[in-house]
Amino acid sequence: MKYFPTRRAVLGTASAFTLLALTACGGNVAGGAANTSKYPNGPVTLTVGQAAGGSTDLIARALAEGATESLGAPMPVVNKPGANGALATKEVAGKPADGQELVLLNASLITITPLAVSADEAVNIDDLDVIAGLSQDDYVLVASTDSGFKSFKDVTGAGRSVTFGTTGVGTGSQLAQTVLFKQANVTGTDIPFDSGKPALTAVMGNQVELATIQLGEAMPQIEAGKVTPLLVFSEERNSFLPDVPSAKEAGYDVPVAQYRAVAAPKGTPQEVKDKLLASFQEAFKTDTYKEFNEKNMLTPKEITGEEVVAEWKGYAAKYKELVEKHGISLSGNK
Repeated sequence: MKYFPTRRAVLGTASAFTLLALTACGGNVAGGAANTSKYPNGPVTLTVGQAAGGSTDLIARALAEGATESLGAPMPVVNKPGANGALATKEVAGKPADGQELVLLNASLITITPLAVSADEAVNIDDLDVIAGLSQDDYVLVASTDSGFKSFKDVTGAGRSVTFGTTGVGTGSQLAQTVLFKQANVTGTDIPFDSGKPALTAVMGNQVELATIQLGEAMPQIEAGKVTPLLVFSEERNSFLPDVPSAKEAGYDVPVAQYRAVAAPKGTPQEVKDKLLASFQEAFKTDTYKEFNEKNMLTPKEITGEEVVAEWKGYAAKYKELVEKHGISLSGNK
């Protein structure tokens, strides 16, 4: 019988890795050039700039579990939420470039957040060495059961302002929702959260009426009837929600999805990057990782770091054009 990680399993695995990290000999290289012949020199920490239990966190833990054996060292996952991952990413970018510190990147941090914050607060992908792309995660607009919204037509026909949560300022969730509401002439108050889990919890508790969440994260609550799906933001209807129309199908041009990759500080030796890439590629091949993607409705996007950089810069230009076209500001309430 094949096994693939549940939320409890991946969290437990990460705890075991943390214990190994505390007891293992050696550690990060404290400055200077990395000794690549001895890499990895102790546990390789994978930092996540989002809260534990959300989509990004679970992806990181599944990847770490799959890569540990071939890498030959534990890969503890550390959560440092805040600013859509900017704080954690900048911290890792400032670490020694020895491959002992990695970060799980959300594309929105690179492609959308710069549209919402000052240049000093934005993260530049050129300050990192991207090792590999991981997967694509589609968004779904969900409503609280108390809102009475059963379709997006109910929202547009409500004749009042609505409250809606996003997974943070400068995220794909915020961009997708804001562009949709702008095109549909829906007014409301944007309440940003640090990640998908608290935003979804707020919808379930009717603290906000609507929120745009990654599909894999929202699906358990959709299936349980605790939130109502209104639209998906994929180009076509999502196979996991065949009865829910896409925003495009409903007449709105909202081409937003979430992509993820793993990166290291700029200047990491090529030999180290090659070993990391090889360990991730081994993880991609496992039935456990493939089934994790399928269970969480993630589309594999296992491309090279160079391809990630090129694609994400292209999305950044596209999203900038989109907000300028519609006169959208992502930095405050709408």
